[in-house]
Amino acid sequence: MTRFAFNIHARDGKARTGTIQMQRGEIRTPAFMPVGTAATVKAMKPETVRSTGADIILGNTYHLMLRPGAERVARLGGLHKFMNWNRPILTDSGGYQVMSLSELRKITEEGVAFASHIDGSRHMLTPERSMEIQRLLGSDIVMCFDECPRADQGKDVIAKSMEMSMRWAKRSREGFNSGEEHAARSALFGIQQGALHQELRQASADALRDIGFDGYAIGGLAVGEGQEAMFATLDFAPGMLPDDKPRYLMGVGKPDDLVGAVERGVDMFDCVLPSRSGRNGQAFTWNGPLNIRNAKHAEDTAPLDDRCACPVCSTYSRAYLHHLQKSGEILGAMLMTEHNISFYQQLMAGMRSAIAEGRFAAFASDFRRDYFAGK
Repeated sequence: MTRFAFNIHARDGKARTGTIQMQRGEIRTPAFMPVGTAATVKAMKPETVRSTGADIILGNTYHLMLRPGAERVARLGGLHKFMNWNRPILTDSGGYQVMSLSELRKITEEGVAFASHIDGSRHMLTPERSMEIQRLLGSDIVMCFDECPRADQGKDVIAKSMEMSMRWAKRSREGFNSGEEHAARSALFGIQQGALHQELRQASADALRDIGFDGYAIGGLAVGEGQEAMFATLDFAPGMLPDDKPRYLMGVGKPDDLVGAVERGVDMFDCVLPSRSGRNGQAFTWNGPLNIRNAKHAEDTAPLDDRCACPVCSTYSRAYLHHLQKSGEILGAMLMTEHNISFYQQLMAGMRSAIAEGRFAAFASDFRRDYFAGK
């Protein structure tokens, strides 16, 4: 069986469509990975997530190591069995959450010592421990351990952080390789850092190429720099990475972010936005975002999106979804999340078809015309 293979089937400009083959199944690219932070995509059953068209989901190393614990998940048969998801899972390294959630942390060359945001207990996360946790979870795509500094810090701070992340990447590679059975069936992705600086991004890409990875992520974006600055960086960053490997833009994003990033050569994405927004009453539609809590929807018998093929849009009215959200009913969060994840998967499928048929520029133009029509 194939451990990991990436095949590009068609190109249109910088945009690519293809497939990643892994032992637990095929991942069609461009791919959007719903985020299953604590072994669940919030408000959705795993089988419903799959029915939306998702080929792969993301699990969160930081949250799972703290609760229920990676060793416990391993004793229970691994993350796939634990949560009833039999397809590929990508796990992040835990580094980003340590930086963003833990006020009490100390970064050294060895790794990061931090206090749990749950109970204050002390932990040490190193490249080696991150690889061990992801191995215990049974991850299919493992992310190397890195530091993700804010983009607005000084260039010298960014450079120093990037260089340490590259040393951690080498240790991650060695730690991953030491997990013999797991390494034989899983993949390891390196993470490019360097914020908005072209020469730092190039240095990071060169270091990662030297180590060698199955895929390459673009980290350190979507951390407050704004879409214009992110796109300016994506104009050069993906092209620095190997053309024959998947490129994964971490933590992105809004539907218009995805279209713009695919235009610039990105293959994989993850973001909490569709699920989090759904729980809070925001729906993504082909005609832009919609707040179902607005009073104008109280007696609207139309679906959320008349161009959406999901079961929510074919079954429930805006008026009913408005009522559920205003009443704080759990079903409201479930239906809104199902719609949003479905919409994201329909957007990815639309992009894959457009690239394959050589009409991606027209697809992107039509998408932006309709999505921003109300603005």
